[in-house]
Order: sequence, then C-alpha cells, then structure tokens
Amino acid sequence: MLTLTGDLRTRTFAGVCHGTLGELFQGPLRPDARPDIALVSFPVDRHSWVYFTPGDGPPDPLPAGEKAATAARLFLDHFGLTLPPGRWSAHTDLRVGVGMASSTADIVATLRCLFRVFAMPYDPDVVIAVLSAIERADSVFLDEFVLYLSGRHRVVRRLGTDIGFHTAFVTEPGTVDTAAVTPLLLRHYRRRAEEYQRCLTDLLKGFSSGDPAAVARAATTSAVLSQEVLPKRSFEAVLAHREDIGADGVFVAHTGSLVGYLFSRRPAPAVRDELSAFFHSLGHQCSFAQGGYG
Repeated sequence: MLTLTGDLRTRTFAGVCHGTLGELFQGPLRPDARPDIALVSFPVDRHSWVYFTPGDGPPDPLPAGEKAATAARLFLDHFGLTLPPGRWSAHTDLRVGVGMASSTADIVATLRCLFRVFAMPYDPDVVIAVLSAIERADSVFLDEFVLYLSGRHRVVRRLGTDIGFHTAFVTEPGTVDTAAVTPLLLRHYRRRAEEYQRCLTDLLKGFSSGDPAAVARAATTSAVLSQEVLPKRSFEAVLAHREDIGADGVFVAHTGSLVGYLFSRRPAPAVRDELSAFFHSLGHQCSFAQGGYG
C-alpha cells in the first residue's frame, strides 16, 4: 500500500487529457484480412481533469463514473497497488456523446493521475491495455496526430505535431452510439473503398509535407463521405458557405454531432462575427477552439 507522510498527505494529484473535435479522417483500413475503422482524431485545446487527494476519505476509493472507476481498478490490479484513503474529484470541458472523446479523455486523465500518485513514468502501453479492456477509443492518450485503429487500439502511423488549425464549430442536437452504427459504417466503407483510399492517401501526403491546406481538403472529403451514411442536418449549408467564409476546409465528428470549419490562420474579428451570425441563422451557437498542434 502507498504510504504518505508529512505534507504529502494534503497534496492533490492531477491528471489531464485533451479531447477531440471529431476526426480529420474516419474510414476503412485493411492492415490484414479483417477490416477495421481507422481514425485521425482531431485534438482540441479542451480537456478533462481528474484529481486525487490522499487523506481523510473512504478506504480503497474509486473515481466517479463507471469507466473511470474500471480504469482505476485495472491500473491498480496491473501493478499490484492499493490506493490510500482519499477523495477523487473531476472537471471537464468536453460534452458527452457528441464526438469530443469525453469518456476516453476521462479514462486517460484518471490513469495519468494514478501514474503521478505512485510517482511512476507515464506508460502509453499500459494506457492502451486499459482502454482495450473498456472501449473502442480515440488516440487522445498520445500528444500527436496518428493514424489509429480504434477497435484494435493500434497506432498505424505517427503523423507528428506540425499541423494545427483554428476552428469554428457547432454541436447539433442528439448523440450517436458508435458501437451500434459500426456495422452500418463498415458496409458504407466497402461501397466507397476507393474514394476513402484516395482521401487517406491525400491526407497522409498533407501531413508528410506539412501542408495544412492539403490536410483540410482531405478532411473535407472525409466529411462529405461521412454525410452519406451519418448525415448532419447543417452540413450542406456549412459546406456551401466554405469559400464565402474563407475557410480551408470542413470537419465533422463522423460518429458524433459536431460540424465546423478549419482555418490555417486565425480568423479576423470580422470573420468571427460573420461565422457567428451564419451559424446562428442555422439555429446554433458558434464556438471557437484551437485544434491540432502546429
């Protein structure tokens, strides 16, 4: 059991994990005979926080939320550790069920907090093992773009941190059950296999050359293909307005309810005013956020 002495008994440990604004790409990938869903998640500068304060509190405490509690239990079992009495708390910027990877971010933030509690180096392999036991997941446990097999929790290709965007986006009503729509997605991917392959090739070329405009064009293609199977009500209007507003591309949460614009340069205040008015005319409140890393 971890023992704490002196002022460490009042110290609070924290774990933080960013979320996503959906994906720049979601489509098929066939590394072998069994197809799977490949993602290039779109990291956003919004986060989940998890805190643990040792001291007075219940013995063998677990964080709130079923998945976070399961993650903590799996971590402790993996290392043969026991938490001291204490209390968990949490905060998040991420909306649930809209495509911001909120549950994955909660799990990863919990694990990062536990690594700090036990003064252990952060180990992505342990994180992958825990995620694999809980859910299909995004790659938010890594601080870079990657091409990722969400079901197998496998990094196919690392894409670095050179690309970044300013975004303007909205969240449509409703949520999507990713597991429930997976068979529908795989059928769609088989029908559009060639288009998805060209889209992914263009996206990877954009990352390799450090060209955000090329990445934005490929992200737009992926969003258009997604519209055929899991449509967003405002997508067609957003796509049609892209050139007028001067955006480099359009992105969506492919199995969520986010839709928005990609800008390789920060939009001027007048453009932000116009974006807000446009999205308001569609019945939505516009949000702005920094996405990616560049």
